[in-house]
Amino acid sequence: MSDRVNYFAHPTAVIDPDCSIGKGTRIWHFSHIMSGAVIGENCNLGQNVVVSPDVVLGKNVKVQNNVSIYTGVICEDDVFLGPSMVFTNVMNPRSAVVRRDQYQKTLVKRGASIGANATVICGVTIGEFAFIGAGAVVNRDVKPYSLVVGNPARHIGWMSEFGHRLQFDETGRAECPESKQHYELTDGNVRRID
Repeated sequence: MSDRVNYFAHPTAVIDPDCSIGKGTRIWHFSHIMSGAVIGENCNLGQNVVVSPDVVLGKNVKVQNNVSIYTGVICEDDVFLGPSMVFTNVMNPRSAVVRRDQYQKTLVKRGASIGANATVICGVTIGEFAFIGAGAVVNRDVKPYSLVVGNPARHIGWMSEFGHRLQFDETGRAECPESKQHYELTDGNVRRID
């Protein structure tokens, strides 16, 4: 376990042995970090968060209250997990059937945001800077910069790295109103061009 001087854990948090917690990370009330979990630097884990064995959180991951991150989930740097959002890790759970050897991987790539009360069905990849709307149910891969909403989640637009809806002109170019970064839409994919 990391040296406690390098991160903050509220007295009610439970930190199991043999986990790794990065410098500057803050872990709040009633949260539980289980053995084998890896948490990067400068993360913030809200109240009542569970991080299961072998979960990996990159740097600067923000986990809001009441989120359970189950074995099989990897979140890259700068991911945002909204309040009470849900991950799954088995496709066909049954109480009487043990399926611990069937956990599926879920990858949330750098800069993605998952809104409050959204559900992410296991086995998907959420692309860089994708934006999952509140309450959405994600059951398939999400492209980078994509904005998805609904149940099942469907693509309705594109988001900038600063979290603004992008409006593309006739040339397939868009500018983020906050950062002034520029984006290009080509063949159904978005990329930042400066």
